[in-house]
Amino acid sequence: MEHLNLIAGEWKAGIALSPNRNPSNLADVIGQYTQGDASHVDEAVAAARAAFPAWSTGGIQARSDALDKIATEILARREELGTLLAREEGKTKAEGIGEATRAGQIFKFFAGECLRLSGETVPSVRPGIGVEITREPVGVVGLVTPWNFPIAIPAWKIAPALAFGNCVVLKPADLVPGCAWALAEIISRSGIPAGVFNLVMGRGSVIGDALVKHPGIDAISFTGSVGVGRRLAALALEGGKKVQLEMGGKNPQVVLDDADLAQAVELCAQSAFYSTGQRCTASSRLIVTQGIHDRFVEALAARMAKIKVGDALTAGTDMGPVSSQSQLEQDLSYVEIAKSEGARLVAGGERIACHTGSGNEGFFMAPALFADSTSGMRINREEVFGPVASVIRVKDYEEALATANDTEFGLSAGIATTSLKYATHFKRHSQAGMVMVNLPTAGVDYHVPFGGRKGSSYGPREQGKYAQEFFTIVKTAYTLA
Repeated sequence: MEHLNLIAGEWKAGIALSPNRNPSNLADVIGQYTQGDASHVDEAVAAARAAFPAWSTGGIQARSDALDKIATEILARREELGTLLAREEGKTKAEGIGEATRAGQIFKFFAGECLRLSGETVPSVRPGIGVEITREPVGVVGLVTPWNFPIAIPAWKIAPALAFGNCVVLKPADLVPGCAWALAEIISRSGIPAGVFNLVMGRGSVIGDALVKHPGIDAISFTGSVGVGRRLAALALEGGKKVQLEMGGKNPQVVLDDADLAQAVELCAQSAFYSTGQRCTASSRLIVTQGIHDRFVEALAARMAKIKVGDALTAGTDMGPVSSQSQLEQDLSYVEIAKSEGARLVAGGERIACHTGSGNEGFFMAPALFADSTSGMRINREEVFGPVASVIRVKDYEEALATANDTEFGLSAGIATTSLKYATHFKRHSQAGMVMVNLPTAGVDYHVPFGGRKGSSYGPREQGKYAQEFFTIVKTAYTLA
């Protein structure tokens, strides 16, 4: 089946078709997806600009009803959409269904936010004058989304953008167009007017750049790699566009001597290896104090031996494939880099055949654990974005905190401890946007803000009511009584 771009309410072909392949089974072609170019971006932006006046000033109940309809269909089709997600991205089917469910919940939440947007009325310092502070939509927003959460991240950008009266041009990751197309098809039947939402698929270097440079785009929200994010931000700021970036992470998970060992091992296994470690919030630096260090490494290696790697659609699979050949090569190269720098490979780290018996050729890798690593090693400085974690031995809590903060990133951080003193101190002094106590660093709620510090994020937070900070602009109006 050929899957086309959605522009001005119509399905339109691009310049070529590209196959979407299943990383668990390279013989499985999910579909043929069109590839657009700059001319399709021009069409989509023109359609969005034409639709913006009516949509941005129209009734909020219509917006709320449309978002609720989208949410209801996503939730009704969560198993189908989750299966599609598992086929194209490689998450297990259970994880895919969970992500599809979250996408529906996000649209439900923002269906309500349409009705909750508020302002202020305050007195002026000048007698007889009233002041109103209101929020209005930014305009036409370009959304550039990554491959690792192919339905949830588009949802958490599209839903608030539409809820607050913006029009949208979505450019999904070229690796995983299927979920974005399915979401666009649902949106196309929601009652939202033509041109309010547009989908343009294609290469990032073509579509992404055209979006960021386009004079008809008022704001860009991007999730992806640090290098691409910084380049797009420079282009966007040159054009005076509002910018929101969610980029990399090198997230620390501290384990103190007083931690519950079984709990600490489980949360580290979940953080580092589930979703194949392909989460920006995954823990790749396990910072462990010396009193528990040896027991922790031994127990985590034993826990890793129980992780079943295999076809994402096969029952019993714990960890699916790496998303692509290039990502697999990157992951394996970091394993070699770590060994060359003197880290000790405790377990895994090699390409493997499917463990769950499907016999399919795919991008399967045994999760890797390193010990005897130091904070200065590349394995602890650079984002691998795969099922690769390293243990750093430290003396005490103070050294653990300093090591956790010794990174250019600051997205998520965790601590495993039974000490209220240390948990409280870590929450305050961790240089991360999100902090987890006795929980995995990966896994956040949809109704609270998401984002980091330092090189991980730029601009206002995503998700929850805080999404209004990016998707609206503040207006102050004065009236003489």
